[in-house]
Amino acid sequence: MSDLSSIDVLAAARLFPAYQAHLEKTFRFHDRLHEGDAAAFAEVAPRIRAVACGGESKVPGALIERLPALEIISVFGVGYDGVDVAAAKARGVMVTHTPNVLNDEVADTAIGLMLCAARQLPAADRYVREGRWLSGPMPLSRKVSGARLGIVGMGRIGQAIAQRALAFGMTIAYTARSAKAELPYAYHADVVALAEASDFLVVITPGGAGTRHLVNARVLEALGPDGILVNVARGSVVDEQALIEALERGTIAGAGLDVFADEPRVPERLIALPHVVLAPHIGSATVATRQAMADLAFGNLRAHFTGQPLLTPVPECR
Repeated sequence: MSDLSSIDVLAAARLFPAYQAHLEKTFRFHDRLHEGDAAAFAEVAPRIRAVACGGESKVPGALIERLPALEIISVFGVGYDGVDVAAAKARGVMVTHTPNVLNDEVADTAIGLMLCAARQLPAADRYVREGRWLSGPMPLSRKVSGARLGIVGMGRIGQAIAQRALAFGMTIAYTARSAKAELPYAYHADVVALAEASDFLVVITPGGAGTRHLVNARVLEALGPDGILVNVARGSVVDEQALIEALERGTIAGAGLDVFADEPRVPERLIALPHVVLAPHIGSATVATRQAMADLAFGNLRAHFTGQPLLTPVPECR
């Protein structure tokens, strides 16, 4: 491998330890200097050739402009809506991410949240631990097998979710930017129509301005009083206030949420709802998958600085 130790890399956010370890071992690493040490950042900014960040990190155009030598932004995550890709492209800066290696984990999480929300498994655990079983059985929950599943977004992860749902005998439909002729599932052109045809609605579409509040009050009303929403995409895709009101009023039956509008802050009204299952954005959070993500994020930087083709550039940079 070429000697990369003279290349300056800026961490734009707190990084996963395995990713940071790769960077510290290989490059001249600078940890979040732009956030608190103005003098140190001003000194090193002209030399920064790469930015490393996570899927929820913010890399705005203003930061990109302050890095005149910047060549590449490597995102540890499949989502990259916090990166100003347009500003990066205008400067000739490449952006990469880590797709595919986390498909299985996020799909497993979506199915797990669906089961937990429908069968109320976290509540059942509390029911036993708190001794309430001694007073009688829990209220009945709802069946998953054979139900109608709507998937908002039918990319790699959406398709992995669908494959798992087939094992439960579920009827699958989806919405996306366009129909995928190679898939055997019913396509709906908009989310409202999909919600009307679904018992469970799983959200796995990219975040960003184009999908902000895609799941709104109208969609939730269409999902109906027996419907359950699962979100493993981005908190911004769901109108969180509308969701809280729908849950409180019984407009929908429940929800399983791995992402939120203002992570890690979760509204108290949402926490107070007993028929909601909450997870702290753990869709890809297994040891094996996070290591694979770290290896791929680092691999993109190594490929760039050794003159090799990028492993996984974002679509806008292909």
